[in-house]
Amino acid sequence: QVQLVESGGGLVQPGGSLRLSCAASGSIFSIKAMGWYRQAPGMQRELVAQLPTGGNTNYADSVKGRFTISRDNAKNTVYLQMNSLKPEDTAVYYCNADISSRYHRNVYWGQGTQVTVSS
Repeated sequence: QVQLVESGGGLVQPGGSLRLSCAASGSIFSIKAMGWYRQAPGMQRELVAQLPTGGNTNYADSVKGRFTISRDNAKNTVYLQMNSLKPEDTAVYYCNADISSRYHRNVYWGQGTQVTVSS
């Protein structure tokens, strides 16, 4: 089975920075895309950023200019650099990967990591 493990969440003050990491492991043939979602209390999970393999980055309007998504394909890892954090960025952040094995393709999710922005 494919597993995605996240790290890097925590508590920061407004204006601070955090860097999230997510590494995929298991029966991986190829990764079509990796990305980040977040879910605040009482809210629907929403796309934050995604990076298709060989494609262009996509960002939610609310994070453009502040967040940067990147990938290390050799390590099957995706990162999210978050700068100029705001209280409204507070949420559980989930990484996501579209992964193909020899015979099938599926979407996998990380366990989630809490990001809290507060003074």
